[in-house]
Amino acid sequence: MTLTPVAIADPPLRSSYGLHAPYALRTIVELRSEDGVCGAAEAHGGEKALADFERVRPVVVGADAYGLTRLADDVQRIFVGARSSGSNGAQADRSQTHFVPGENPYDVPLRIYAALEVACLDLIGRAHGMPVCDLLGGRVRDAIPFAAYLFYKHAGGGGEASDARDDEYGEALSPEGIVAQAKAMTAKYGFASYKLKGGVLAPEVEAETILALRAAFGPAPQRIDPNSAWSHETALGVARRLYGAVEYLEDPVAGLDGMGRLHDAMRARGVPIPLASNVAVTHFGDLPESVRRHAVQIVLGDHHYWGGPRAIGQLGRLCETFGLGLSMHSNSHLGLSLAAMAHVAAATPQLTFACDTHYPWQSADDEIVEGGRIPIAGGCVRVPTGPGLGVTLDRDQLARGRERYANVPYRKRDDTAEMRKHVDPQWSRLLPAW
Repeated sequence: MTLTPVAIADPPLRSSYGLHAPYALRTIVELRSEDGVCGAAEAHGGEKALADFERVRPVVVGADAYGLTRLADDVQRIFVGARSSGSNGAQADRSQTHFVPGENPYDVPLRIYAALEVACLDLIGRAHGMPVCDLLGGRVRDAIPFAAYLFYKHAGGGGEASDARDDEYGEALSPEGIVAQAKAMTAKYGFASYKLKGGVLAPEVEAETILALRAAFGPAPQRIDPNSAWSHETALGVARRLYGAVEYLEDPVAGLDGMGRLHDAMRARGVPIPLASNVAVTHFGDLPESVRRHAVQIVLGDHHYWGGPRAIGQLGRLCETFGLGLSMHSNSHLGLSLAAMAHVAAATPQLTFACDTHYPWQSADDEIVEGGRIPIAGGCVRVPTGPGLGVTLDRDQLARGRERYANVPYRKRDDTAEMRKHVDPQWSRLLPAW
């Protein structure tokens, strides 16, 4: 097992968690078999991630790449001590409500195992000349639709000093700025649906932003995700204003109980907008309570956090069983993750909503797959047809990413620190903020 930490430029994007740092951190995991075949995966990054991967090295080196169930148990045992029975702890602890994605201590074993599973599947696919999606049961679609992921942002393109990047989309701290951002992304990538990261400006301004997008792009699907920043009353007010203009509200309030109460209140008031989540529902153990409370109608799965590609297939079948929709969550990532996301979506029939991706926010200068950036055309990514993930690491670019990591001071994601550094020295995240 070879671990390579990389840093990639990230623009100053805003969310209810705070402000993105000039660099996002990723870990590239490579597993080499005894006969020299290599599989790779991309995972969350930073010092803690590297230390967590090192903890599992004794159960990875010498393991059978086909023995994924055994490997999952071994990883779980290292971090937890035994296989989880049911909910794996209190929902409030496990949720992403109070942790930026990638820094939640409660889903470490799932995140670590997920990367190992992707690398194993890539290795197996290369050994047999088969795409990963075929190992997952075969593709049901050849192209994966993605949504334009829109952010309120400050001026700047990411990176620092001599490594500062061009600000491709410019500042966007108003409805007009977001519409301009959406038009630029649509012109470049052909997106046909749009997701706005909210929880940043006053809710009435964010509602105006959605309505401005509606005016600019007509009936194209719209979504808004304030990451739990709204109160029950605020969320109801936004729902009344946006009914008919959005396909779903994502995590408008905190917790399964809050989402369930909001669901009931919206229906009682005649605004039955579906609720989606990747904050309140982050684990299979959350699903029973979510279904009981009608808290979430659309789950945003993510193979990086749910425990690998096979887990998303299982999640899809459960969503079908309980009449839930399925979409896909995203964090800042490179082409290796995008390829894995495409394979997972291709092999998951229930994943019918356009997926999230941060990929347009990342720079070609940082891409680590041969041939450069993976194309997004017509808002879609074509599922690679080559063996494994269908992409190969560019060793020179990987080395540059490793050197960049060594040269920058960032070793974990900390959106609060960036807000205090650049926006408000006294800033802290409050829920609800409005």
